[in-house]
Amino acid sequence: MTPKRQDFETELQRRFTAAVAAGQSSIRIVSGELHTSVGGYPGQDHRMPLCCQVMKDAMREGDVVLQSPPSGQGATLIVRYRLPRS
Repeated sequence: MTPKRQDFETELQRRFTAAVAAGQSSIRIVSGELHTSVGGYPGQDHRMPLCCQVMKDAMREGDVVLQSPPSGQGATLIVRYRLPRS
């Protein structure tokens, strides 16, 4: 199964919801871990560029890219999102 945009968005939202429920004020998401949990990574048909784009599209004021691979789209992209989401 090749992940779609909605798969990444759903998993990201699930993580936000769980972190808020746990009382966290922020959450750190690593693209490689997000993609692995959705499926298809690592593998020849991975969708890492899409995963990274979904993560960037989800950013709001106060969110920070902590680490970015040279291309901007790789398994080492790390974003810290403020919680709760508005």
